[in-house]
Amino acid sequence: MSELLLATANRGKQREFGRLLAGIPGRLVFPQDIGIELDVPEPYPSYAGNAAAKAEAYFRASGLPTLADDSGIEVEALDWGPGVVTARFGGADVSDRVALLLDAVGDSPRRAARMVCVLALASQSNGGADTPRLEIFSGTMDGELARQRKGEGGFGYDPVFLLPSGSTTAELPDDEKDRLSHRGRAVAAAMPRLRELLENHT
Repeated sequence: MSELLLATANRGKQREFGRLLAGIPGRLVFPQDIGIELDVPEPYPSYAGNAAAKAEAYFRASGLPTLADDSGIEVEALDWGPGVVTARFGGADVSDRVALLLDAVGDSPRRAARMVCVLALASQSNGGADTPRLEIFSGTMDGELARQRKGEGGFGYDPVFLLPSGSTTAELPDDEKDRLSHRGRAVAAAMPRLRELLENHT
């Protein structure tokens, strides 16, 4: 059976992508399943650059078609930051980045926000393992930053990402969140290529 490696150790992302990729014609595996543990730097100023770096590193280590993501929240009041530094917002010692984001925005009325996900797919190319083929897919979800946390579901910034319906993404059932989310939209964009790749991969 064909295998697709998801290049993340984040358990929340593993659960979410596990649902989103349930329809692929193959088996989704995670780094811990195949004994890989990498710390890939993310120095690039774009989601695509960081996702591609992770996808390529895990592809080289595993030899498997590899999907990696870089994602973030962007808020108007912060000039559409923190963006690509979302996962490192505030520095390495911050224990609650959601609280930090709420404090940074404060009472600003400029609360428009979006969640962005960019996926990089690394697979075998004619040049061999040293030059993998890299393909990029993306998805966004528009909303606004809530003034306080609501909901127990999801992970990361879900409790403060408010949709036009008035619910945060942490309040949605998994299937509804997956349909609306930035990751769900990115996976939907990637799915035709994933199906093609895995159906032909031995």
